Amino acid sequence: MDAVKQSHSSPTDELDDSQKPHAPKSTSAWTWLNFLGDVSQSEVDVLLLSTAFKFLLFPAYRSTDFEVHRNWLAITHSLPISQWYYDTTSEWTLDYPPFFAYFESLMSIPASFIDPKIVDLQNLQYDAWTVIAYQRLTVIISELVLGAALLRFIRVSVDPSRQRILSASLFLHPGFLMIDHIHFQYNGFMFGILLWSILMACEGRKLASGILFAVLLNFKHIYMYLAPAYFIYLLRSYCMSPAGAIIPTRFISLANSVLLVFLASLGPFVLMGQLPQLLSRLFPFTRGLNHAYWAPNAWALVTAADRVLLQLVKHLDVGLVVNESGIASTSRGLVGDTVFAVIPNIKPIHTFIITIIFQMVYLIKLWSAPTYKSFVAALTLCGYASYMFGWHVHEKAILLVLVPLTLLASENYAYYKTFVIASVAGIFSLFPLIFTPAETLLKIVYSVIWGGMILYPLHKQLYEFPSSLPWVLLESFENAYLYGFAFLQAFVTLFPIMTGGNPDTEFLPLMATSVYCAVGLVWSFIRLSTLYIIQQY
Repeated sequence: MDAVKQSHSSPTDELDDSQKPHAPKSTSAWTWLNFLGDVSQSEVDVLLLSTAFKFLLFPAYRSTDFEVHRNWLAITHSLPISQWYYDTTSEWTLDYPPFFAYFESLMSIPASFIDPKIVDLQNLQYDAWTVIAYQRLTVIISELVLGAALLRFIRVSVDPSRQRILSASLFLHPGFLMIDHIHFQYNGFMFGILLWSILMACEGRKLASGILFAVLLNFKHIYMYLAPAYFIYLLRSYCMSPAGAIIPTRFISLANSVLLVFLASLGPFVLMGQLPQLLSRLFPFTRGLNHAYWAPNAWALVTAADRVLLQLVKHLDVGLVVNESGIASTSRGLVGDTVFAVIPNIKPIHTFIITIIFQMVYLIKLWSAPTYKSFVAALTLCGYASYMFGWHVHEKAILLVLVPLTLLASENYAYYKTFVIASVAGIFSLFPLIFTPAETLLKIVYSVIWGGMILYPLHKQLYEFPSSLPWVLLESFENAYLYGFAFLQAFVTLFPIMTGGNPDTEFLPLMATSVYCAVGLVWSFIRLSTLYIIQQY
C-alpha cells in the first residue's frame, strides 16, 4: 500500500493564534452568520442552488419512512408522553430515542396549524400536498445544522481550499440526497450534530465534543457504534494527563455532563417506569443476519458464498450436507432469520465478538496515540467494523463510514484512494433504495456529476505515481474495479428486461449489486485499517 505521509492539515488546537487560518473578508449579505466566519458568495450559491434542487424533489418517490415520520408527528402531538412508546395505532411505532421524539413533537406544532390532518393519529397514509411539502421542508431546514458545521470546518482548516472541496462533498453528497430528500429521513441533521462534535474535538473543546455526542446518541442510537472511539479518546486525552494520571475535575465534569444529557432524555420515562418498554422499542432482536437487500458487507459475501456452494452441491457430488431450511432463507433477501444452506449459521453473538475484536485493535492504537487525527481515523474504523460485521445491518448505515472518512480524504493519496473506493461502492450500494423509473436516471447523473466535481479536483492535488510494479498492478486492479460499476449498472438495468421479470431470477440484480459493492467496501476497510495501524501520530 502507498506509504503513509504526514497530513496536509492539522487541528487548530495544535496551532497558536498566529498560525490559525482566517477566512477572507466578505461583504456578503449573509454576514449575520458571524459565528461561522464570513460567508463567501460561492458558499451562498451552493446553499441556494442545492436548496432549489431539493425543492424540485418534493414530488419525487417517497418510501414508507415518510409515513413513519408523519405518524410520529401525530403520536407526539396527539398523545401524552406516557403513551408515546406504547401506541400501536399504526404499524410504524415510535422506535427512536426520546430526543428525536421531542424533535418530532416540536415539528408537530407548526404542522398542526398548517394542516391539522397531519397530526391526526387515525389519519393513516395521509399524503396530501401539505404534508409532503411540510415534511420535505423540515428535512431541508434541519440539514442546515450539517451545513453550518461544514462551513466551520473550512474556517478552522489550515488548507481552506481543500477543505472547501470536502465540505461541499458532504453537503452535496448523493447519499444524503437519496436517503433524505427522496427516500426520506433526517440523516443530514443528525450527521450535522456528529460533525459539530468532531469539530469541537478539532478545536480542543473536548468537553463540548462529548456532550454533543451524548446528545446525538439520544437522537438515534445507531451512533453507539462510534461510542468506543469517543470513550477512549475523551478518557485518554481529556480526563488523563500525558503521564496517564486521572484528572478528577475533568473526569467528573465529563461524567456529569453526559449523565445530565441522558437524564434529560430518559428521565421522564424512568420516572414513569417505562424504561424497559422504551428499550424494547429501540433494540428489537427478532431480525435476521441480513436485511431484505443484503447490505454490502462481509456477511453479504458469506451469504453469496453459501448460495454458490449450494449450487455446487446440487450439481456436483461434493459430499457437503445441506440444511433444507436454508435453501430459501437467503435467496430472496427475506427479513426474518437468515439460515445458511451449507455454511454454518451466524448468530448475533458471533457478529458481536468479531466486531469487538476489530474495534479493540483500533482502540488500542487510539489509546497510545490520542490525537485528533488518530481519533477521526479510529472513529471511522469503529463505524466501519460495525458495518462490516454487525447484525442486520441496513445499507443506509454506510453513511456512518462515508461521512467521517471524508474528513481523512485529503491526508494523502493513500487515504484519498481508500475514500474513492469506499465512496463509489457505498453510493452505488444505495441505488436500490431508489428503484422508481423517474428517479433512476436522476440518481445516476447526480452521482456522476458529484464524482466529477469532488473526486477529480482532489485527485489532481493528491495523486502520486505508484512507487513499484506491485503497486502499479494493484492500482490498475482498483481502477478496473471502479470502471466495473458502469457494467454493473448496465446489467442491473437490462437484466430484468432480458429475462422478462422472471421471478426465479428477480433477486439476482440486487445480489450482484450487494456482492460487487461488498468487494470494494471490504477492500477499502482493509486499506483504511492498514493505513491507521502503520501511521505514526
